[in-house]
Order: sequence, then C-alpha cells, then structure tokens
Amino acid sequence: MNTITKRDLVQRISENTKVQQQKAKEVIQGFLDEIIKELACGNRLEFRDFGVFEPKSKAPRTARNPRTGARIQVPEKVTVKFKAGRMMKEKMQPATESGSDPSSPPAPPAV
Repeated sequence: MNTITKRDLVQRISENTKVQQQKAKEVIQGFLDEIIKELACGNRLEFRDFGVFEPKSKAPRTARNPRTGARIQVPEKVTVKFKAGRMMKEKMQPATESGSDPSSPPAPPAV
C-alpha cells in the first residue's frame, strides 16, 4: 500500500487536465478548506457515489490511566465520520471472475 500526498494528486490532476500545477493546487486546497469549514459549522457533506462526511459528537466520559489507575474525565469532542458511497464500495472490493459476487444480493434498480 502506497501513501499518496496532496502533491501527488496535484501533479496527476495537472497532467490530466492540462492545468498549471499552481492552479490545480489552489483548487484542491480551496476544496479541502471548504469541507473543513462546513464540517466545523456542523454541516453534513454528501458527495454522490463517493461518500458522506458527517460531524459526530462523542459524549464526555470517565477514562482510566493504565499506569496509575487514576480516573480521568475526558471532555466531549467532535470527530468526523465518513461513510463510503456506492461507487467507492464497488471499487474497493476485489473483482470476482464472473464480475459480481454470486453470494451478494442483487442491486436494487436505479431510480
């Protein structure tokens, strides 16, 4: 498994779209900034076939320091939950010889 950086994506997109790398970088960074801004406002972002980003609040809880055994209060915090979309799920699964998994239920018709 390789790690792909933002720089790698900028280079690929620049080559594929014939746009200067600086412009591609500005667009990608602007897109990421907007995602962060919307999640910070508590909004849910849905990108069809790709997935859904959703802020999720974790309740405050009592934890235990494993070294001392002391109880520690952990404050509430907000994390981001991601749920993969249909196309991403399909691309992530290895292809079978017949093209689809016979044990999986048939896909519902498109509406």
